[in-house]
Amino acid sequence: VQLQASGGGLVQAGDSLRLSCVPSGGSFSRYAVGWFRQAPGKEREFVAAVSWPGMTTKYTDSVKGRFTISRDNIKNTVYLQMNALSPEDTAVYYCAARREQLVAVSGTLYHYWGQGTQVTVSS
Repeated sequence: VQLQASGGGLVQAGDSLRLSCVPSGGSFSRYAVGWFRQAPGKEREFVAAVSWPGMTTKYTDSVKGRFTISRDNIKNTVYLQMNALSPEDTAVYYCAARREQLVAVSGTLYHYWGQGTQVTVSS
């Protein structure tokens, strides 16, 4: 399964963006999906994850109340709605899928990764 992440861009602090992740040549059926990000000079970090079929979500503390992860299992798409963006959210955002239904925080537990989409937030 190859993942395609999209929706990044250059925005100002306080703005919103919605990222999308779709699998090409496959399906998200029975897969938990997560979003991770990597800022310049920093390690990749967990952002959010959603279980299959979507009853459970998990967020890193810094995005709680601002980001919402969701999935549309008919459209086979996972979204990350990002509100109240700040410069600290600037990073390349990656979606990842794991062959399990439960969410996971560690990137090592994900089997498939997308190419990343750049999010830049100016102050």
